[in-house]
Amino acid sequence: MTTVTEATAARDLRRIDHWIGGESFPSASERFGPVFDPAAGGAVARVAFATDAEVDAAVAAARAALPAWRAMPAARRAQVLFELRARVLASADRLAETISCEHGKTRLDAAGEVQRGLEVIDFACAAPQLLKGEHSAGVATGLDVYSVREPVGVVAGVTPFNFPVMVPLWMIPIALACGNTFVLKPSEKDPTAPTLLAELFNEARLPPGVLNVVHGDRTAVARLLEHDDVAAVSFVGSTPVARSIYAAGTRAGKRVQALGGAKNHMVVLPDADVEGAADAAVSAGYGSAGERCMAVSVVVAVGDVGDRLVPAIAERIDRLRVGPASDPGSEMGPLISREHRDRVAGYVERGAAAGATPVRDGRGIEVRGCPQGFFLGPTLFDRVDPASELYRDEIFGPVLSVVRVENFAEAVGLVNSNPWANGVAVFTEDGGAARRFESEVEVGMVGVNVPIPVPVGYHSFGGWRQSLFGAHGIYGPEGVHFYTRQKVVTRRFGDPERRGVDLGFPRSR
Repeated sequence: MTTVTEATAARDLRRIDHWIGGESFPSASERFGPVFDPAAGGAVARVAFATDAEVDAAVAAARAALPAWRAMPAARRAQVLFELRARVLASADRLAETISCEHGKTRLDAAGEVQRGLEVIDFACAAPQLLKGEHSAGVATGLDVYSVREPVGVVAGVTPFNFPVMVPLWMIPIALACGNTFVLKPSEKDPTAPTLLAELFNEARLPPGVLNVVHGDRTAVARLLEHDDVAAVSFVGSTPVARSIYAAGTRAGKRVQALGGAKNHMVVLPDADVEGAADAAVSAGYGSAGERCMAVSVVVAVGDVGDRLVPAIAERIDRLRVGPASDPGSEMGPLISREHRDRVAGYVERGAAAGATPVRDGRGIEVRGCPQGFFLGPTLFDRVDPASELYRDEIFGPVLSVVRVENFAEAVGLVNSNPWANGVAVFTEDGGAARRFESEVEVGMVGVNVPIPVPVGYHSFGGWRQSLFGAHGIYGPEGVHFYTRQKVVTRRFGDPERRGVDLGFPRSR
């Protein structure tokens, strides 16, 4: 039960409201959620949870702005994006600091997130090139056929806590470049950075209503999914929620791309550079405290390489510095919430009880000056059973599991039988083995001696199986196809020789 003192303290916190129609939109809602500094463990702000009426207001603003925005020449829309790029670049430090405060990731990690978002803006600035259609002249006498790509309308994005700047920038610039208007529902756990992005779009002279931000929880998402004026929904998050959003959105007749969870494997063959593989496993496994959809969570050690690899990983773990983003020496920060930290710690406790070999246990870590922070140290298990929950579940924390297999075929079979298929990496110096791995593995994104194979902005991001629901990946060419519909025109002007009724099926002649 909330006490009077706690309620008063909550009211004194900085308040985060919506952004609708090109300006801050104070919420009339009585529902708010706390926003924490995960390193300190205390609330730093409170965010409004949108009512249905406030979601409707955001959609109405986007709908009203749509005709003028879609009619604007693509080159002029690109000019807005060029100006946005300059604003984001100038505000990169501010964005990174905001991310670190509410998410907890280190400042270097947050700066990298901003940079990857900028890459997608770069791609979207080429809107006139991206939206070109095709033309076939003279397919029959006096007959031409051509195609154009047109915006789908008002689109919505629902984005996760782990990348509060990068993932919105995976969606918004491309959707806007294609002539759509946008309603963003970011995570309620770190909402300040997405709101700051909306302000930067405003400074770039984006017309009011083209981009709107509503904060909240599943109530706001449900309203977006059922709203008749929302034509498409983009989502990034866990697999259960992605599946639910895909089902609800498509049932309502919307176009949906829903990116789900992952259990990314890193296969290490016996001939691999063990020192380099150990560096990669630690970097990809514990960066951002493992709260990345592309984090390596399983190392598949083939043959006897595990006997050399596991000690090398453990030695590197011992040198990692865990601490707050305010400490420039910190390499790994806290988890997003106390509840999530405790959930991950539960996996560590049960993993040892289930028979996995605990090599390093991150529970009980003490971070100087942050006694209430949501910290869990890097954890490493060896000889993990693929039937155990350590392997089966998406833990989404700094827990790395090593699975031992006998040979290449067993490694590929393990990866291909996993329900998730977001990313995978293979470490080897054998070009033939690498080529075979690329061909045989059934995963959407593959790295060869690259532990986190996130594509650059002019390719597309997307997994297979339960890591992606829908026909389109996100950003890059797939993003353009998702945010546009193809229209094909078959055209003929006056041809006196072809007058007269003809009930036959149309044909080329």
